[in-house]
Amino acid sequence: MVCLGIDLGTSPLYTPPNNTRHASACKRTPAGFLLPMKFTKPATDLDAQLALLRSRGMVISDEARAKHYLRFIGYYRLSGYSLPFQINYNADGSHRFLDGVGFDDVLDLYVFDRKLRLAVMDALERIEVAFRAVLSQSMSERHGAHWYMDATLFVPKYRHDKFLDVLKKDIGDDPAKALVRQTFIQHYYDKYSDPALPPSWMVFEVLSFGTVSQVFKNLLRDHQKPIGKTFGLDGSVLASWLHAITYLRNLAAHHQRLWNRAYTIKPIVANQYAAELADPIRFYAQAVMIEVLLKVVSPDTHWGERLAALLTEHPKVRADRLGFPADWQQRNLWRRT
Repeated sequence: MVCLGIDLGTSPLYTPPNNTRHASACKRTPAGFLLPMKFTKPATDLDAQLALLRSRGMVISDEARAKHYLRFIGYYRLSGYSLPFQINYNADGSHRFLDGVGFDDVLDLYVFDRKLRLAVMDALERIEVAFRAVLSQSMSERHGAHWYMDATLFVPKYRHDKFLDVLKKDIGDDPAKALVRQTFIQHYYDKYSDPALPPSWMVFEVLSFGTVSQVFKNLLRDHQKPIGKTFGLDGSVLASWLHAITYLRNLAAHHQRLWNRAYTIKPIVANQYAAELADPIRFYAQAVMIEVLLKVVSPDTHWGERLAALLTEHPKVRADRLGFPADWQQRNLWRRT
């Protein structure tokens, strides 16, 4: 029996969130409701962590090396990569390791995921910069340098006033924030007083990509179309992809696991990529979006080849856990033209 029906494992460093406690940390009210109790579990030192891993059947041939990584990566972060090496880890909570599994097997998976995050961030940087430029250029040509200030360009439900509040905060419009403004933003304020805010190509260099993607999502469809066409996609599909990419970017930027994750922000399946996006909650769908957009903004991209090389470099990593089809490298999307 577990509190609220959730068993979160037995990591020695785990501190459960407020709404998910083990049965041992729960008590019932007279009415029968489960209430959380105060967490009192102490931290476990590195020697005890090694002993715990060994007691669960992990092979540790170099204690000093294992202790080094436990110190500088952390038991809890590494434990997320140990699950596929355990016996029925979801069944009984014993966390017993399969025969012969060593500390280096878990570390190899962690290193693979770290390299995957770096590859993703490299690709998303190019996509993000390109989209900011295309959005600003396209809208500025059609509607002037300060188009983003015109609420009539957006769908009626969009809180344009709230967007401008966020924008002003992000660029440091408040004179009290003048010292932290970007140099080019300060230059505008020093030289111009009308319009009150800088032009699109300055502002959209400062806004978060999440805000930028929401701006595009809430443009009227007629304004989305030419921008979507630039990327070979319908405007609504591009808006969905940008939302998914923003989520992916935030995961990678905050060092979250990309391997073996179910992605909750699912992209709309574009007709021309229906076969590739058949399982939109897996990493492969994220990789497909990246490859499609990179081939537009960087036609000589070798990102797909780098992805293949990374999987080859870590042969113990199962590509199917990332959603990759067995024949993915032979599919048209991934072939070099």
